[in-house]
Amino acid sequence: MTAMNAAKSNSPGRPASARHAKPLRARRAPHLDRELAWLEFNARVLHEARDPRNRLLDRVRFLSIFASNLDEFFQVRVSGLREQVRAGLTTMPADGESPAAQLRAVRARVLELVAEHSTAFRGLRRELARAGVEVLPYRDVPDDHAALRERFIREIHPVLTPLAVDPGHRFPYISTLTLSIAVGLRDPETGVRRFARVKVPPSLPRFLELDRRPDQRLGEHRFVLLDQVIEANLDLLFAGMEVEEHHLFRVTRNADLALEEDEADDLLLAIEEELRRRRFGEAVRLEIERSMPDSLRSVLLAGIGVTEDQVYTVSGMLDLTGLGILADLNRPDLRAEPTSSATPAELQPGVDEEAPDFFSVIRAEDVLLHHPYESFTTTVEQFVAQAAEDADVLAIKLTLYRTSGDSPIIGHLIQAAERGKQVVVLVEIKARFDERANIAWARKLEQAGAHVVYGLVGLKTHCKTLLVIRREGPVLRRYVHVGTGNYNSKTARLYTDLGILTARSDIGQDVTDLFNMLTGLSRQQAFRRLIVAPIALRSRFLALVQREIDHAAAGRQARIILKMNALVDPECMGALYRASAAGVEVDLVIRAACTLVPGVPDVSEHIRVRSIIGELLEHSRIWRFENGGEPEWYIGSGDLMERNLDRRIEAFVPILSSGPQAEVDFILDTMLADDRRAWTMRSDGSWVRVDEGGAPTSIDTHQVLRDHVAKRAARGPFGHQATLDHGSLEPWA
Repeated sequence: MTAMNAAKSNSPGRPASARHAKPLRARRAPHLDRELAWLEFNARVLHEARDPRNRLLDRVRFLSIFASNLDEFFQVRVSGLREQVRAGLTTMPADGESPAAQLRAVRARVLELVAEHSTAFRGLRRELARAGVEVLPYRDVPDDHAALRERFIREIHPVLTPLAVDPGHRFPYISTLTLSIAVGLRDPETGVRRFARVKVPPSLPRFLELDRRPDQRLGEHRFVLLDQVIEANLDLLFAGMEVEEHHLFRVTRNADLALEEDEADDLLLAIEEELRRRRFGEAVRLEIERSMPDSLRSVLLAGIGVTEDQVYTVSGMLDLTGLGILADLNRPDLRAEPTSSATPAELQPGVDEEAPDFFSVIRAEDVLLHHPYESFTTTVEQFVAQAAEDADVLAIKLTLYRTSGDSPIIGHLIQAAERGKQVVVLVEIKARFDERANIAWARKLEQAGAHVVYGLVGLKTHCKTLLVIRREGPVLRRYVHVGTGNYNSKTARLYTDLGILTARSDIGQDVTDLFNMLTGLSRQQAFRRLIVAPIALRSRFLALVQREIDHAAAGRQARIILKMNALVDPECMGALYRASAAGVEVDLVIRAACTLVPGVPDVSEHIRVRSIIGELLEHSRIWRFENGGEPEWYIGSGDLMERNLDRRIEAFVPILSSGPQAEVDFILDTMLADDRRAWTMRSDGSWVRVDEGGAPTSIDTHQVLRDHVAKRAARGPFGHQATLDHGSLEPWA
């Protein structure tokens, strides 16, 4: 199978059940609206929750992922649009709509998706009940009411704080993304009606499991919602008052940091202050139960400070992010089998070894890593651990954008610093939603004696680079890892990412220069092999595309294959349009937002766009340029977005060895041939499943790559059978 043969055509003859009903409105460029393009990605996630070919608990998790994605969309993207409207930006850009028009279009699409989301949960709730996992309304479990009231008094009541609104108590502050109960009260003595708010404690589980019945079989579960138990016992919170009504609501607030770095004397303290302010960000969305009456709704709108166009009514359960509790149930019969993470044959210990010598392996050959099919623990983490213990290692340098709460890599770096090695960690404390965790890690590293740097003013450090400097006789040798994903052991089990381990001197020197730029005052403007943003990533990409155009004009082989998370940069899309017009075949594998329009005659008829959505989140970024028959491959950390190209430190590295090149081609070939997980975009901006809405399929990207990596690893370093590391892989979040 070759990449050229593997591309599928965008067939229009697909059943309505496998496509999104409404096409996006194409701009004149033609570009699609970025916000709507992202919403269509989340619609593809929602489709996975409705696809009966996925196992039941995996479908439940996709419902939770959809809800979490939408929360972040409002916190960041919608809040940004509202800020533009408030700033008076009413002029339409050449290729788009005004912020106000975008907000209206976003609201219309979100209302459709929220309704579909609620409908999907109602259907899954029935299927779960048939499988022995019941989420029951409180009213339907009368025999459990006494036990639940006792549990309420013992476990729930002490952590509740009802807040009344009256002349002596102003409307309470409602924190972001927390469930609250709006309570309508009446004083029986005076007849005066009051409003109160009760926060549903996020520290308690949303789903409360009921006591087992005598006839209940092993593996069966019965749950009620925490908020319904609280509502049923409001009389204990408001003694002497009549509880007339109660309804759930939830507020989403702007979560972007408003930080002027160049004006901050201490960036760490400035971000900590901004994190405190984030709690008080502007409200951008109010979710309410459909049953809430207008009188109570008006109280909330006035108290929270939102308008009707920010209100989203929900049928059924509010806040489905909590469904992760159900998805984690110990019911292996209701979820896909866990994926095995293998150790690459090159990095497996020999017959008489306890562990491989990473340094000798990397000196001999470049090693491509493909997570999570290949274990992050036995590769990247083990490499850092070996470097921390090796007496000849003098320095370890690493960029840290996001990491897990129990990061083994941080532990190894602390150990290395305590042993007297020079440890330098570039901690990006502006990584959205991870700022607090990164600050904590930075302080632990500093306490251990590591040099901690917080990045460059005005730029986020998003590149994934690791440098180990080792004394080997009379020389110092550099060992490097450059990847597409974060040094995060948790997401390395959920996201697909690539990395390269190499001892090539030119790449090692480039990474050294990159760290000097990040930690010192170096104004490096040229690199030997690395392509670094914002210095040259945009210009190099445009040059590579132009080279393919020139090859096509000369009658030589010309083709572009790109895989990434998002494609929204107008200049890069313009280059791809020019390539298509010149006859260059272009295949794009874009997981999330894509605002380029394929298949438009005389503009993009040689461009095909597809998206792979499945149990793992496709996170790797790959560029492949045919280059007249002498292909070039690159992997890196950035998408073709203005923020990545112009406002972040990103790094792409060429794949220079034939083995890793063949592996990258296999990955791309598989994705372009996928007929199980793939969607393709049509020329009107709508997305359609490649399969026939349930027809037999032959190529599932995740299964093919899982089997491929396992077979390679099973050969072992000397041809012996290897042992696979069976880790529990969950669908991504």
